[in-house]
Amino acid sequence: MNTAHGKPVSARVLDAAIAWQLSLDSGGGSPQEREAFAQWHAADEEHARAWQQLGMLDQRFNIASGPARAALLQSKASIRRRVRKVGSGLASIVAVIGLALFAGDRYLPLDYWLADQRTATGEQRTLRLVDGTLINLNTHSALDVRFDDKQRRIVLQEGEILVETGHNDPRPFIVETREGSMRALGTRFLVKLEDQGTRLSVLKSAVAAHPQSAQQEQILYEGQQVLMLKDGLEPTVALNPGADAWTRGMLVVDNARLEDLVHELGRYRRGYLGVEPQVADLRITGSFPLHDTDLALTALLPTLPVQVEHHTRWWVVVGPRAEAKP
Repeated sequence: MNTAHGKPVSARVLDAAIAWQLSLDSGGGSPQEREAFAQWHAADEEHARAWQQLGMLDQRFNIASGPARAALLQSKASIRRRVRKVGSGLASIVAVIGLALFAGDRYLPLDYWLADQRTATGEQRTLRLVDGTLINLNTHSALDVRFDDKQRRIVLQEGEILVETGHNDPRPFIVETREGSMRALGTRFLVKLEDQGTRLSVLKSAVAAHPQSAQQEQILYEGQQVLMLKDGLEPTVALNPGADAWTRGMLVVDNARLEDLVHELGRYRRGYLGVEPQVADLRITGSFPLHDTDLALTALLPTLPVQVEHHTRWWVVVGPRAEAKP
């Protein structure tokens, strides 16, 4: 298989590809919708790759008809319900595992579905552990709790968490990711899995970060953040303002690129949310609601020369305002 075609695609792009396939298979796609799909397919190499991978899934399961394909390529929420009813039949197990193996580690990984605790896209939740520790799970996040007599260990499988450690337990509190581990030093901190590595942000007190292949750990203090790789830490930088605002349902940005803002909002909604290159580098400062991303996008309009184009409910693009287009 071609390496580029086998490379996993992001969750939001695969969401959009599945939505397009269901829409086109329904037989009700208008010429405008088919034209919009062609534009989406050509807009980015990742879009074409996601579409091809869906075709590979069709071949694997011999899905010939639209209704049969729609039954398998359902929303993540529906798949989650099937996982919870895993004892209902072998077909459910095969379908779920087949989708997970097909999609790769960035989309529907088995570790996500088998995690002790998880949130869906757009969902946030707070957990209180037996030691008194509070953990906020951000959108599409998953973790395992591994407490024993010697340590309190959390394994972050997906997404982002805010940790407020309990203080009446002598066992060390550790958060582990694919890049390494972070040991709390009586503290409040954020851990986020990113494409490049694990981002650690210290909100209070300090955290000792230990990359997987490093000899020693490094202590980060309140107001600092760092990107942790398997073989070391990138330079420490100041904490972003409003880094924990998501726990209050808000996204706070200061002079951020529009593309970065829209990408972050895209984590909280199903389907594809993109930005046209002409406006990607525009700068924006403000606070945006995470539980109503359509409202957040509308808030861009009075400030920037952009418009929000809803091609379908699953495919939304922020582009230059009509009069601003060349």
